[in-house]
Amino acid sequence: MTKRFKSIFVFTVLIASTFVLQSCKKVEGPGGSSSIVGKVHVLVYDIAGNLINEYDAPKEDVYLIYGEEGTYYDDDVETSYDGTFEFNYLQPGKYQLFVYQDCDTCPSGKEAKILDLEISGKKETLDVGTINIIN
Repeated sequence: MTKRFKSIFVFTVLIASTFVLQSCKKVEGPGGSSSIVGKVHVLVYDIAGNLINEYDAPKEDVYLIYGEEGTYYDDDVETSYDGTFEFNYLQPGKYQLFVYQDCDTCPSGKEAKILDLEISGKKETLDVGTINIIN
């Protein structure tokens, strides 16, 4: 091998290695060891605005957006009989979690209740607590 060929070869290997290492950077989403957990609780009001009932929400859909720029959800789960939910195997990063609640002034009759979240480390369990929704 000539000296020039060796230099070009080494340079090419360094550039290729840089691209490979950068492409291995993990982003928000699946493939990690962290979790987001919580509970959905329903509040029921009468027409006068008085609380008439409340309960933990079984079979309520909970949605998760990977990153903070999305408008369409990337994952969803249904709450258990006691209103609890869990998203598993997530990478560290930013997320948006949302559930729908009733809305008398919204054209669709529903509005999203959105939480901005961040998982900062591996094997982290982020507990969002109880999310109260109006139905």
